[in-house]
Amino acid sequence: MKIVIISILSIFISVAAWSQQNQYTTTNRGALKYFAAASQNLDDHLYDDAIANLKKAINEDSKFIEAHVQLADVFRLKHQYKQAIEQYLNAIALNPEFNRSVYLKVGEIEITEAKYTQAQQHIEKYLTYADITPQNNVYAQKLIKDCVFSIQAMQHPVAFKPVNMGPEINTANDEYLPVATADESMLIFTRKIGSNEDFYKSLNNKGEWQTATYLSDQINTAEYNEGAQSISQDGKYLFFTGCNRPDGMGRCDIYIAQKKGDGWGKPADLSAPVNTPGWESQPSISADGRTLYFVSNRAGGYGGYDIWKSTLTDKGWGKPENLGPNINTSYNEQSPFIHPDDSTLYFSSNGWPGLGNKDIFVSRLGKDGKWQKPENLGYPINSNGDENGLTLTANGNYAFFASDNPNLNGYGGYDIYTFELPVNVRPHMVTYVKGSVSDAKSKQPLEAAIEIIDLQNNQPVYQDYSDDDNGNFLATITSGKNYGINISKSGYLFYSENFSLVGHQAKNPFNITVTLSPIEVGNKVILKNIFFDTNKFELESESKAELLKLIEFLTTNPTLRIEISGHTDNIGPDQINQTLSENRAKSVYQYLINNGIVAARLVYKGYGKTQPIAPNDSEENRAKNRRTEFKIISK
Repeated sequence: MKIVIISILSIFISVAAWSQQNQYTTTNRGALKYFAAASQNLDDHLYDDAIANLKKAINEDSKFIEAHVQLADVFRLKHQYKQAIEQYLNAIALNPEFNRSVYLKVGEIEITEAKYTQAQQHIEKYLTYADITPQNNVYAQKLIKDCVFSIQAMQHPVAFKPVNMGPEINTANDEYLPVATADESMLIFTRKIGSNEDFYKSLNNKGEWQTATYLSDQINTAEYNEGAQSISQDGKYLFFTGCNRPDGMGRCDIYIAQKKGDGWGKPADLSAPVNTPGWESQPSISADGRTLYFVSNRAGGYGGYDIWKSTLTDKGWGKPENLGPNINTSYNEQSPFIHPDDSTLYFSSNGWPGLGNKDIFVSRLGKDGKWQKPENLGYPINSNGDENGLTLTANGNYAFFASDNPNLNGYGGYDIYTFELPVNVRPHMVTYVKGSVSDAKSKQPLEAAIEIIDLQNNQPVYQDYSDDDNGNFLATITSGKNYGINISKSGYLFYSENFSLVGHQAKNPFNITVTLSPIEVGNKVILKNIFFDTNKFELESESKAELLKLIEFLTTNPTLRIEISGHTDNIGPDQINQTLSENRAKSVYQYLINNGIVAARLVYKGYGKTQPIAPNDSEENRAKNRRTEFKIISK
């Protein structure tokens, strides 16, 4: 924002500089007396007194141009933009060539007042003057782009019907920065009471948001402000901004807190390299919990506040990387929100063409791994006001935001609203897997490792643990892909499942209940992510992740011996099915041996159609019978 700062600092310089080289446009002593008094008022920061004296000067001589310009400058400083525009236009009417800076000033605030056509005309007039500084030339060209975009955007409005979230969320205080878990069971937001900012939460009961309650004494403090938070998709981790805290590194730092039962643990500063002695804020965590997006004014950016990201490694958070010139500008980019599809980023900016102040933009991750140039969400989602802090539901249909717009009939101050997002700016479709893990015998909940794998590239898209107190877990996944899920715990057989979201349109989540069996002789596991082509026994590439999981299991339990078995449905001759099932079991057996498992620990056998687990009366049931298993034969 260096250019804007220069513009503000020069508010009262232009008239004085002009007057040093020229006589004032009045000789009226009374007018000059009041003008001098106003100048002293400005030196003393007595702006209301300056306004009164400048009005008196104009009453003495209505053609006193310097008084009109100075009065406009003071109105502008006090954000009284309509009055400022009136006085600048009075000056232009008296002498269109009085001072070129008047055109830039009036153009700036006409954009603020959504007078885009007039603003464009005045800024284009400003650009006709010679010897404009390169910095102001760039700034004026940027304002022209804002005007051109805004005129077109207002001629093509997008659908926008914001709905107040009601008295359960909103009060006469300010509420803002809402974020929801993937299953929309909990909403966390910031509430400002007096000068103190704290977190509150609302739980969703059968589609109705309950009265918000204070989040936690572990996180909220009486002496410091907490805000700008991001909740992990499963609701287990809260990333937030804490400012001026004694354990911080800079003015504002990013902290993390972990959910413990119904409460929260003590927050921890993320430390270097995420935090610096500067300003880090507004975190947004990716769905897999491994990439943190945030805002910083650290060195190495493009100017003002930039959006950065840090990736979690085995050694902790990695060195932050700037998101680059397709996201960041020489102005300010703030409030990043990475959608659970991990490829759609929403953020606020006053650097890209917009309708004035900050607008909300969306950028999508390209096939080259780089963020594409952002798209403005359009009018009236964006306006000549300051739009900031947009977040979305996991399904991508609805957005949350905060506004103090009096036309929205809120409860006072900033309220939280929701609206249906236009289709063209929605993220990729996602759903979520929600489940619970327990002991097959005791039925007690288990803390188990959860891994969801993109079967096309055999890469994990989610890795975490189920809760130790209730065994629950939740993970978001993007539609259009095939996935495998493995759930494991030391001392237990692992659980295997697969599901396809190719062509998936429904947004209904996958709910699973998993029971893990202890490692005992005779217990079996169906390897649901072992794949063969029809009537063939060569392992398909999508099987690799599952095979590696089996190798890991056997390596961790080195005394186990297992039988690998192949099974078919009842379609086709018995002998062909028998041979096919045996060859498929042998393919798995051979893969294990080739990857370091001793052959003495393995046997393989084909059972053909003789051991169905479902009636062969439908394609769905026959698919269940076509399977690969392993069984513990000795410990």
